[in-house]
Amino acid sequence: MKILYLDVSAGAAGDMLAGALLDLLPERERAEFFARFDALRLPGVTARAEAASQCGLTGTHFRVTAFGTEEGPGGPAAHHHEHAHEHEHAHEHEHTHTHFADIAAQIGAMGLERGAAEQVLAVYRAIAAAEGKAHGVAVEDVHFHEVGRADALADITAAVLLLGLLAPDQIVASPVAVGRGTVRCAHGLLPVPAPATAELLRGIPVTAGPGEGELCTPTGAALLAQFARAFGPVPDMTLLATGYGFGAREFPDHPNCVRAMLGEDAEQTQTEQVVELQCNLDDMTPEAVGYALERLYAAGAVEAFTLPAGMKKNRPGVLLTALCRPAERQSVLAAMLRHTSTFGVRERTLLRHVLPREVGCVETAYGPVRYKTAPGRRKWEYDDLARIASERDIPLDALRRELDEKWS
Repeated sequence: MKILYLDVSAGAAGDMLAGALLDLLPERERAEFFARFDALRLPGVTARAEAASQCGLTGTHFRVTAFGTEEGPGGPAAHHHEHAHEHEHAHEHEHTHTHFADIAAQIGAMGLERGAAEQVLAVYRAIAAAEGKAHGVAVEDVHFHEVGRADALADITAAVLLLGLLAPDQIVASPVAVGRGTVRCAHGLLPVPAPATAELLRGIPVTAGPGEGELCTPTGAALLAQFARAFGPVPDMTLLATGYGFGAREFPDHPNCVRAMLGEDAEQTQTEQVVELQCNLDDMTPEAVGYALERLYAAGAVEAFTLPAGMKKNRPGVLLTALCRPAERQSVLAAMLRHTSTFGVRERTLLRHVLPREVGCVETAYGPVRYKTAPGRRKWEYDDLARIASERDIPLDALRRELDEKWS
């Protein structure tokens, strides 16, 4: 299984992510990427890879140049994508603004393959939704600065095409450095992370990072939220290649870059982010605790269990734990608070390593029986075995052995 790890401990922007992915590619595949990118119908936009170096590291800067439609190349409207902070674009030029519907139409007309077009649109829709929520307007009323929009659209499109060429089976990222201080944008001076960036990073681990100012832009946040499936340390893997993507802004004591690491998982495990919710209980009956476990599973928990615990005042109690994916966090948390007597729930984010699995079904003399397989193992579905064993009055282990022998 091919794993892509994105080290965004120094921040993330669209050009930095695209540059890091581009830096992973050999020359032949770089040429293939630019041939596909240049063939797109992105009027007034050109892109190139530039060698870059900061703080002793070397890599690639993905430079996008967007030209105003009236002035043409070299005229006053020409705008170079030199910032890792898209908010600054809004104050450098006074151009027309476009709405999300206009961007969606342009994405549809670019000539991308359907899957790539849908991914680009999904990233832009997330940005529009975050901007709308942050500033209290509907998605269709959010407007984007003309030149900044062209830069961001080029960066997003490039990242999608590069991910298609690299074809990782899984994408993991580090906690996201957002910076500190304030950033000036079209709405005035705002705290870092900017409201839209904070909305896009909801549910994702963040850190202040090494520098002042805005280290993660809305475009960078939207790309990470769309494609990364887990956030944490570098997963166990055999490293195949490392790429560095630089922004134009330079800091005195740390590189302004994203590091991309491509590797193979020798153990064939998949890593996913899970949320652990826990509480201690000493005043519920066993029946009530059992019912609470059922409700946690119904709310979306992937695992739920209890352990004996010694409580205050020498009371015997239980430690109730539920694991769930970030998307189900709110519903599982609500179920734990609703169906237990606890006054509070502890929470932390973990990484879970699981074997890739497939579900199948075979037709037996007893009817259909489902099973799960993973590398080196297979397991019959317990509910099917229990039903058959009960209906036929067969010992469960004897039924399992019979199926193992026939379907080995």
